[in-house]
Amino acid sequence: MQIIIATGNAHKVLELEQLLAGLGVQVESAAVVGGMPEVEESGQTFAANALLKAAALRALASASAYVLADDSGLEVDALNGAPGVYSARYAGPEASDAENRHQLLTALAGAGDAPRTARFRCVLCLLGPKGEAQYFEGSCEGSITEAERGKEGFGYDSIFMPEGYTKTFGELGESVKQRLSHRANAVHALRDFLARAD
Repeated sequence: MQIIIATGNAHKVLELEQLLAGLGVQVESAAVVGGMPEVEESGQTFAANALLKAAALRALASASAYVLADDSGLEVDALNGAPGVYSARYAGPEASDAENRHQLLTALAGAGDAPRTARFRCVLCLLGPKGEAQYFEGSCEGSITEAERGKEGFGYDSIFMPEGYTKTFGELGESVKQRLSHRANAVHALRDFLARAD
């Protein structure tokens, strides 16, 4: 089975490739069909945005290929679930990871003594050759630190401390994150599905 990952993000392709290792699945980046097309992520949920991305790439992929898209983000309880589906562009359409983190820490500073509980959430959409969609969801509970800590990872990793740990994903490194992350949990459900489908 060939699965093409619907993203232009090299971090995500590598992470998904590692998480799907050992299944006998051929994982490819969107580069095999000329790159990921521009998609307006206009959905109000992670599932809706994942389907938009998968459908855009499905139109370019070979008839037998499967397409896997994910939409994920950070939900902070004190901010009523923000940044949510806007996680990648929280500080603006062209915002950098550092700008998004700064925006979040500033917003939380204005929330006073509210709990800093949060979760990363991920929804995967696997689109089959006939357009059939399967969804897989995962989350990782934790909290937001008051300052950035650690240089590993990307996105909000340096300010997110997973439940049961005293270090951020930015400090814990890739191997720990792969065990705990929202994407890892979603891929675990996907792996179960693919193993049954084999």
